[in-house]
Amino acid sequence: MGITILDHLIRRINGPLAFRFIIQPVVAAIIAIIAGVKDAREGRPPHGWAVLTDSTRRYKLIQESWKQTAKVFVAAVIIDLIYEVIELGRIYLGQSLIVAIILALIPYLLIRGPANRIARRWSRLRKRSSDGDHKTQSRSSA
Repeated sequence: MGITILDHLIRRINGPLAFRFIIQPVVAAIIAIIAGVKDAREGRPPHGWAVLTDSTRRYKLIQESWKQTAKVFVAAVIIDLIYEVIELGRIYLGQSLIVAIILALIPYLLIRGPANRIARRWSRLRKRSSDGDHKTQSRSSA
């Protein structure tokens, strides 16, 4: 049974609808980058870290993540179910859920926190640069 599941999961990579292995993680990554930049602008800690360490906000953060990734996740499930009917001749819902988690949720969770960190650093560098420009302008006008 375990070999069959693994075989089915591996066969998806080269089977029909294989484009989803590129499109869906990219869409999840874009959503994560947008959310991470928004977190940085609002001064929020990196998302994954906050989920792990802030028990008072954990449920709300998980809800927020689900709200942002639900459409990509559902699309991943539906596309995989279509693949299963075409290629395997039946539906394996558990396998479709595994594929959707891999294609939609994991990229989102892996990218949102680093996007926050990068946006913060970039914002600090821009602020330092603009502060330096103001100091230079003040000295030259004096």
